Amino acid sequence: MLSSTFDVLTLGAATRDIFVTSQRFENIPSDHAPDGFNACLPLGAKLPVDELVFASGGGATNAAVTCSRFGLKTGCITRVGNDLGGREIVAELKREKINVARVQIDSKHRTAYSIILIAGAGSRAILVARGASAHLERRAIPWHRLSLRWLYLTSVAGNLTLLRDVFAHIKHSRVKLAWNPGNLEIEHGLKRLKPYLIQTDILILNTGEAAELADCPPRDLKCMLRVLGPLPRGVLIITDGARGAYAHARGLTWHASALTGKLVNTTGAGDAFGSAFTAAMFKRGEIPTALQAGTLNAFSVATHMGAHTGILHKFPSIRDLARAKIKKVSLV
Repeated sequence: MLSSTFDVLTLGAATRDIFVTSQRFENIPSDHAPDGFNACLPLGAKLPVDELVFASGGGATNAAVTCSRFGLKTGCITRVGNDLGGREIVAELKREKINVARVQIDSKHRTAYSIILIAGAGSRAILVARGASAHLERRAIPWHRLSLRWLYLTSVAGNLTLLRDVFAHIKHSRVKLAWNPGNLEIEHGLKRLKPYLIQTDILILNTGEAAELADCPPRDLKCMLRVLGPLPRGVLIITDGARGAYAHARGLTWHASALTGKLVNTTGAGDAFGSAFTAAMFKRGEIPTALQAGTLNAFSVATHMGAHTGILHKFPSIRDLARAKIKKVSLV
């Protein structure tokens, strides 16, 4: 029987990803688009595809691969269909030495799929069919038989009942929690999520998510830190794409500059940052080091095609960590 004792257990979505790259996707500037552009294509036309890549993704599997490669005993709770895509995801997790005993097999719904349309320097739009990942069966999670030190929680398709179960377990255990909520969780609003946020040890958001949750202007980091900074009992992480990332804890804020280089695809970079930060906190317990590890892992993912391909294969060396520049800043 596979062990139910983990350093880190990840919970959330697993997907099969299809990456579609084409020079014919037209970039139209837009103030409302997260990356500043809309990718447009003419309906009724046939467009040539420059590259087509099939891979695995999803917040729970992306985070699990990072933690396992960083040397942590890792398990994954997710739900896949009883189909080829689901079998490929499970096989990949096994190859990455991730415990799959708690992966749920759904006989009714297909494995989740994402179609990622890529244009320009890694910018993308994602079409999502949530499939089985949106139907995690909370009663099938045997919390009383699981022994873990950290839980890495990703999107659970806005399922508040499942969230209540997760945080009830956290409240009555010594488990630490890193949480990267998805859009469907954030849509519930700050008031409804606050009881969970205050139980969170590491809260991981990008600037768009933080602005929506805190009801702040999109570029007003001071507002985001002022509203959200006091809530997690540990660290608030806000990633800001090419502008780097911020960590806020105990009234102090650190900034990590983004590394520069040719970006291929940014899908999974946020998961790579958050999971590497969490793994580094597990191993070292130092925010600046964790910011460096997150920066390196996210950059490596963004320079490869596929959410898992570029994940670092081991915890970064001191020399590698030094490539990521960290400084304290005053934003609050």
